Amino acid sequence: MLLGLSKIIDVPGGIIPFQLSLDLREETFGGCAPVTEPVQCRGQVRNTAGVLVLTGTLKTTLHGACDRCASGVVRPVSFPVEAVLVREIANEQEADPWTFLLEGDSADLDEIMTTAFVLSMDSKLLCREDCKGLCPVCGKNLNEGPCQCRAEPDPRFAVLKQLLK
Repeated sequence: MLLGLSKIIDVPGGIIPFQLSLDLREETFGGCAPVTEPVQCRGQVRNTAGVLVLTGTLKTTLHGACDRCASGVVRPVSFPVEAVLVREIANEQEADPWTFLLEGDSADLDEIMTTAFVLSMDSKLLCREDCKGLCPVCGKNLNEGPCQCRAEPDPRFAVLKQLLK
């Protein structure tokens, strides 16, 4: 979706609100596609002393499996977005990832919001922040309590165990 900004480009203090829905079901994060619902985007572009600043919020619900314990995850997420819109970038290799080029007098909201969503996603999908994962020996979910496995002593310390005898 292109958002026309010609009305505020030369008007300091000018504001244009926007609202859109993104379909990001094809986006994969760590081998899975947790975005099964549309991503709702709301915000505005404001001319602040000649600089176009986009602010907004991205909201959706993630569905998938926890990367530590493999239990099901259904988690609502909300990401704030703040980006600068410019007509040209002097050096694209050194450009800030939150700076976006205008297409004429319009902003490509699909590109901006998709980029913002990808940059805001966590590297791992967890059922909760303090997930304990699975026991590497028996496979029990440690969030449900400790397992009955005894930790195997490190064989490098076997010589020290003989000193205790």
